[in-house]
Amino acid sequence: MRIDFDPAEMSRNEFYKLLTAVVVPRPIAWISTISPDCASTNLAPHSFFTIASVAPPVVQFSSVGRKDTLRNIEATGQFVVNFASEGQFEQINDTGTDFPHGVSEFEAAGVESEPSLRVKPLRVAASPVALECEVHTTIGIGDSTIVFGRVVHAVVSQDVLVDGHPEISKLKPLSRLGKDEWGTVGDVREISRIRHADWRGPAGDR
Repeated sequence: MRIDFDPAEMSRNEFYKLLTAVVVPRPIAWISTISPDCASTNLAPHSFFTIASVAPPVVQFSSVGRKDTLRNIEATGQFVVNFASEGQFEQINDTGTDFPHGVSEFEAAGVESEPSLRVKPLRVAASPVALECEVHTTIGIGDSTIVFGRVVHAVVSQDVLVDGHPEISKLKPLSRLGKDEWGTVGDVREISRIRHADWRGPAGDR
């Protein structure tokens, strides 16, 4: 037996909790931005994040509500997606604190920064991967704004590369689950995509 949930009959927060508990795991974009006058920096985790396009390379995230991240991006047209890994778990959570406008999460959470190559926002120095982005477009949907960023530069720590490719066991990504739950990779399974020429019927029949 399954239970029905009607978003029209539930509060916004009730259905939000349901969505974030079942759309899992969600990768975390640890996004750094800078104010238009370059006077303050911002760093915040966003877990509505994915790839939008390969050519051109575009990533996307959703800002739920209007936060400093979104305001800075709209004003400057730039941001950096810093990879969220296990070793930065508590710092990432700290940067999700609702600090007053103008407070730098880099400073408040003790996160070391470094200059980016192609954009003005700073990168997280200890993050194994950073994607420097320029805004492609934004789309408002209800109480959220989807931000599409064209990746203009990527940097990867050599410590996480194996034969020139990022290795999942070295990246150790964090993900968001429901409630206050976070996830790690755990067991990794491998399986190759099957070509039609090699098809031998459904998995259960092999």
